Amino acid sequence: MFKSLLGRRQALKLLAGTAVLPALLSATPVAAAQKPLRAFILSDLHSAYERMGQLLATIESQIAAKDGPYLILLNGDLFESGNVVATRSGGEIDWAFLAALAKLAPTVVNIGNHEPDLDNDLANFVTRARGLGVTVLSNIVDKRAGAPYTQASAHLTLNGQSITIAGFATDAVKTYPKATRDMLDIPQPVEWAKKNLPGILGKDSINIVLSHAGVVADRDILPILPDGTLIVGGHDHLNLTHEQGATRYVHTGSWSTAITVATLAAPGTAAMLQRIEIDSTGAPSAALKDLIPAVLARHLTDEDRAIVGKNGKTMPVDEVGRFVADLMARKVKADVGFVGHTSFGAGLPQGEVSRYSFNSSVRFDGKLMRTEVDAAVLAAILARCNQEGDIPLAARTGDYLHAAPVDQPKKERYTLVCNDWSAINQKSYFGREDLVFSEVADAKLKQVVLDTLAAG
Repeated sequence: MFKSLLGRRQALKLLAGTAVLPALLSATPVAAAQKPLRAFILSDLHSAYERMGQLLATIESQIAAKDGPYLILLNGDLFESGNVVATRSGGEIDWAFLAALAKLAPTVVNIGNHEPDLDNDLANFVTRARGLGVTVLSNIVDKRAGAPYTQASAHLTLNGQSITIAGFATDAVKTYPKATRDMLDIPQPVEWAKKNLPGILGKDSINIVLSHAGVVADRDILPILPDGTLIVGGHDHLNLTHEQGATRYVHTGSWSTAITVATLAAPGTAAMLQRIEIDSTGAPSAALKDLIPAVLARHLTDEDRAIVGKNGKTMPVDEVGRFVADLMARKVKADVGFVGHTSFGAGLPQGEVSRYSFNSSVRFDGKLMRTEVDAAVLAAILARCNQEGDIPLAARTGDYLHAAPVDQPKKERYTLVCNDWSAINQKSYFGREDLVFSEVADAKLKQVVLDTLAAG
């Protein structure tokens, strides 16, 4: 299906789905084809309203430079059920953001595990997003219908250039809203990729893969991709780039803190990647400038606005993780505290902290769990932690533990404390399955942090 603007037939065609990508006004086909494709990469936004207006403004300013053609790629997790404004408003801000993107450039969304957060049915998300002109990709099957929720790939021609995009999801079903899990049949990502990607990706097309499966699965998928593929990772909230021949693998973080602009000149050639940090103090897009404060005003209660404590300095998200791990260890007099890094969303602001801001930072509550290990086991565990630096792809575990050792003399046995999610999933986080945890009585993760903030 083609759209036509001003009597000119636009070279924008979707072959593998029902949604039609919005067409772009451009120069003559010959002139436009000489320009490389510029793709805006976004992932794991999680209803981060403190930066969403600035994020949209950044994309608008880039497109205003008229150095396209452009493509917008959102690799899952637009919504966040832990954000009370998102849940109470039905994602009004998020949907307005997505609608604005679709008006700027062809927009493709790969479904993550949080797309059903707000109404517990992926089918509704797919229908509404398509109504905005967004192309929705996923390999998830709706058990009720016995058919996929949407197509897993799209083939399009944009200003004379052939582009193929494939998308697939994480099969970690416990990360999806509980009410939706029985509806979902999710293929194991590596098996699905090996079976399907060779028939989807083409040598004469710019190949883009949107994976919301996480870095562990992606590492096994990389070798099967045609050289020169751009593979966009998500789910793990990481900042990384990896080069393998002409193939480029990128994660661009989470919570609207950054985007990556990928410049793709031709099929089989390496993408050039530019990361752009989003300044929360910058001017927001006019499309969201008034909407965001209005929606917050309607849906935040006095309890949400209440000040729960004071913080001495601005903390980015990784610093918050180590801060919380340290508080947990000191609370129960353990030698080391551990907490999963995607337990955290936004950072913590300096000064007064409202309950709403606190919950945006410390996403999940949970019990505290304790165990004991010897020095050799502790060293092996610590080697896997705090991966926010420049870690080789082979050493990455996906989601990882923030660890904060408390100064202790060397000894034969060490006491560890962690959140219950990390204990339940110890193979993924600690890299082993032989740890025996016991619950710490009368201690919950969020309350430990709140007590410290309340003390000023």
